[in-house]
Amino acid sequence: AIEQIASGLAGRIGFAAQEIGGDKVIAFNGDQTFSMASTYKVAIATTVLDRVDRGELRLDQLVEVPPDMYVTGVGALAETFPHRGIQLSVANLIEVMITESDNTATDVCMGLAGGAAAVTKNLRRLGITDFRVDRTTREILMDFYDLPAVTPEAIAEAIRNNPALVPAQVDPNPDFEADPRDHATPLAMLQLLLAIDGGKAMSPESREFLVGVLSRTRSGPGRLKGLLPRGTPVAHKTGTAGGIANDVGYITLPDGRRFAIAVFTNSSKTSESDRERAIAEIARTMFDYFYLAPVAKQ
Repeated sequence: AIEQIASGLAGRIGFAAQEIGGDKVIAFNGDQTFSMASTYKVAIATTVLDRVDRGELRLDQLVEVPPDMYVTGVGALAETFPHRGIQLSVANLIEVMITESDNTATDVCMGLAGGAAAVTKNLRRLGITDFRVDRTTREILMDFYDLPAVTPEAIAEAIRNNPALVPAQVDPNPDFEADPRDHATPLAMLQLLLAIDGGKAMSPESREFLVGVLSRTRSGPGRLKGLLPRGTPVAHKTGTAGGIANDVGYITLPDGRRFAIAVFTNSSKTSESDRERAIAEIARTMFDYFYLAPVAKQ
């Protein structure tokens, strides 16, 4: 049913969902790998919080954000604060990395995590194998746009010199997607979400902090949230690049039960609204399934 609904709205689609505490996994192309885009920031946050739990970092610890780490983005730190002199706590770095998908904060958090290899190592510690983190957001954007720098100034100059970079922001990039780096399967992302919520990935305090941050995400209101009843609690992280539109997180049902869901769409030539609609259709179908399934059994 989902294949029929989403067909034509997006390119290649994969998703996996499971009720928290349940044992039934619903998946479509769940074992295929997809470019994660910014949804990989959930794994970075998980690794930073593991270091917090180990006493190696503190959430209130102030961290300098030097201008040489600035990376462009929408409403980004790099564009909001062009001058030297930014210090943010570890908690606030995670906050803007997730809620605003800030790329500068992400790369600072990647450093706090110990680098991309440390993030992947933490995933392996959790038994998650089909999920790899390889690059900073700076490196990802440089590879995507084939540019030597991705500061706000560098991007503005590059667009002036090559206006074709503007449509490239939403057009598929087959070479970029074919690169296996920073890919995961929907089932692997689902594993991470369940490990976070179930206390395997971090302490109860860190879990409460991270799910709270995810619940404040501002991007992608038309994705997982798009077709759900108004007011449905959703804690999630989006990812967007070229033909890629993703959303992963937790959805609360009207009776208080919750389910985790990861939806990846890659290689889309459709409009942005259609890509988001595909994710929304999948989320609503899973919402109805998990909510009505117990009723059907009675």
